[in-house]
Order: sequence, then structure tokens, then C-alpha cells
Amino acid sequence: MNNSEHINVEAKFKKPILFVSILIPIVVAILFNVKLKDFGIHVEPLSFLPPIYASINGLTAILLILAVIAIKNGNRKRHELLMTSAIACSVVFLIMYVAYHMSSDSTKFGGEGFIRYVYFFILITHIVLSIIIIPLVLFTYVRALSQSFDRHKKLARITFPLWLYVAVTGVVVYLMIAPYYAN
Repeated sequence: MNNSEHINVEAKFKKPILFVSILIPIVVAILFNVKLKDFGIHVEPLSFLPPIYASINGLTAILLILAVIAIKNGNRKRHELLMTSAIACSVVFLIMYVAYHMSSDSTKFGGEGFIRYVYFFILITHIVLSIIIIPLVLFTYVRALSQSFDRHKKLARITFPLWLYVAVTGVVVYLMIAPYYAN
């Protein structure tokens, strides 16, 4: 496949990637504010989910680091498996996150003083970058699938640290707010 064919493959996926990248944050924002009880669906709050989805974020971070190590060691197959697993973990996280918020009221951070500013800085950067990372991950993945490895590597140098930040700060946000979850 020559360079123009690689670009054509990416162009073929551009609109669907952009559509999904816009749709996911909108749907999550809407569902975040939808409570099942408002529709007469009474389920127990899924209060067991936050530590699970925080752990999935942690696992995603580990998978990303292992994937970079694998490719630096020339193990493309392991890299591909680890990256696909990281994407799968992110999807599972998102499903659990939405399910939790549809069954439970949001937890307010109870910290005071300087730590409150730290928490909200981490939370806001986490949320903003979690939106930005969607198209970056998808375009990086498509470039790998189309075997446009030079272009993949160039974009991956941006995608990796941002995705790693999102995964790690997801764990940090959970750890900071965990003491304030209702029992």
C-alpha cells in the first residue's frame, strides 16, 4: 500500500470517527443527567462500580505503557494486542461510568482549601482530555490498521501521553472523591 492509499483509508474513516467523537461526549453528557428512577425504573444504585471502573482506568494505563514497551522492543503483535485491549478497557469503563451515573446521584467532592483546587484542576483536565482523546485514539488506530506506520507513529506520540494522562487521572479523581461516596 503506497502513501496515497494509506491516506485514502484514513479519509474513508474520517467522517465516522468525527461523528463518533462528537456523539460519545454528547450521549455521555445527556445520560450523565438521566436517572433511571425518573422513568419509573427502580434499580439499586450501582455503588459497587466506581472502584471497578477506576481499576479499569488503572489497567488501561498499564496496558498503554506495556504497549509502548512492546513496540520499542519490536514486538508489533504484542503492541497491537495491548492497544486493542486498552481500547476495549476504555469502552468498558465508559459503559460502567454511564451505568453508575444513571443509577446514582453524583458525589460532591468534600475537600476544602487548596486540595479542592487541585481536585477540580485534575477533574477538569481529565474531562477535557477524555473528549479530545477519542478522535486521537481512533485516528491513531486506523493508521495502524492501514499500515501507515510512519503516520501512526507521528500521531501516537501525541495520543499516548494524553491517553495515559486521562487513564491515570481517572484513578486519581476516584481516589480523591472515594471518601465522599454515600454508603
